Amino acid sequence: MTERAKLYGQSLYELAREESDAEDILRQLEGCAELFRENPDYVKLLSAPSISKEERREALGKAFDGNVHMYIVSFMKLLVDREAIGELFGCVEAYRHSYYEDNGILEVTVTTALKLDGRTREKLLDRLGDVFGKKIILKEAVDPSVLGGMRLECAGKRYDGTVKDRLDRIEKGLRETVL
Repeated sequence: MTERAKLYGQSLYELAREESDAEDILRQLEGCAELFRENPDYVKLLSAPSISKEERREALGKAFDGNVHMYIVSFMKLLVDREAIGELFGCVEAYRHSYYEDNGILEVTVTTALKLDGRTREKLLDRLGDVFGKKIILKEAVDPSVLGGMRLECAGKRYDGTVKDRLDRIEKGLRETVL
């Protein structure tokens, strides 16, 4: 995420928090970002210098006015004005980070060889909540190459308790051993 996206995303969050609409705006903002991800040509259109800013702002208004919070529409129009609509994804990330920080939420990605069953997932959520003292949002990934165990990623850190990691460390130790 660029410094520009961070500044814009945090600024939008501050405004939304003051108006007590932060959670609703986060969900709508994520929805808009998903639409942009699914339609990259729309982002190109909104970035095209051959189309006037006014026409690009109008296109945003037609697509989003009345469908999402007015702050989001105004925010996207501002990004168009500043030639920064391509920064929307980073802005959403910055907004989400600020929202999670203020609300004691931690996003954790867990990678396992098989999909977690409901009981294991609940136990993991409870344990992580106890360890970190925050509400946990768990994102799950399945990667058969980990063989077993789990890898957790959160707050920029990785905790690897997979069988693959253990085998890799054993292999490395054996290679470094002088016979």
